[in-house]
Amino acid sequence: METPDTAADTPAEPTGIAALDWKTAADEPHYRAAVVDLLGALAYGELAAFERLAEDAKLAPTLGDKAELAKMASAEFHHFEQLRDRLSAIGADATEAMEPFVAALDGFHRQTAPSDWLEGLVKAYVGDSIASDFYREVAARLDGDTRRLVLGVLDDTGHASFAVEKVRAAIEADPRVGGRLALWARRLMGEALSQSQRVVADRDALSTMLVGGVADGFDLAEVGRMFSRITEAHTKRMAALGLAA
Repeated sequence: METPDTAADTPAEPTGIAALDWKTAADEPHYRAAVVDLLGALAYGELAAFERLAEDAKLAPTLGDKAELAKMASAEFHHFEQLRDRLSAIGADATEAMEPFVAALDGFHRQTAPSDWLEGLVKAYVGDSIASDFYREVAARLDGDTRRLVLGVLDDTGHASFAVEKVRAAIEADPRVGGRLALWARRLMGEALSQSQRVVADRDALSTMLVGGVADGFDLAEVGRMFSRITEAHTKRMAALGLAA
């Protein structure tokens, strides 16, 4: 007989949609639409990340830094290819799936264009991490096949440790840099959260899934807790950079 302590240590089994595979879960049309939206948003995000890292490489101060960013850009493009191929495999057109998210993501990048190399590093580390946290939260409620894909493409390409090393070294060399980058990171946080909320609000299938209208989705209170967890993770990343949240 299982003791209470042993039971508490046993990981909870997935329930609802999260316990299903894609083929079974896709029988629910609203869920299928939400997944197409989610993969479309992720795919365009990865494509945009590839383009941005390639541009950031031009600002890199050394050849070694350029090479590192080029390698990361290549990894982001590979993630895009995985998402594009999955969309095709489930009968969706990748271009059509991405299209609804182009304006919001391009707008975010226009409003947060970095002015130098260090701001570019902080943007990729802070902005991309906030987006990744959001998608990981959503992934917990996805079918097993889709969840594995989403978590796989959210794997760190090496940018986190690279950004932390370079930013901390820059602050150590000139402490005045820290104040400017802290303000920049706070702006990124606000813009990234607003953009995430806009994306969800504009897509009925995604918002329905998040607020509990599709199978085992979040309720409104859980959505609030989700954004609180994302904010807490941001504070920890700021500390890792040597910046005040």
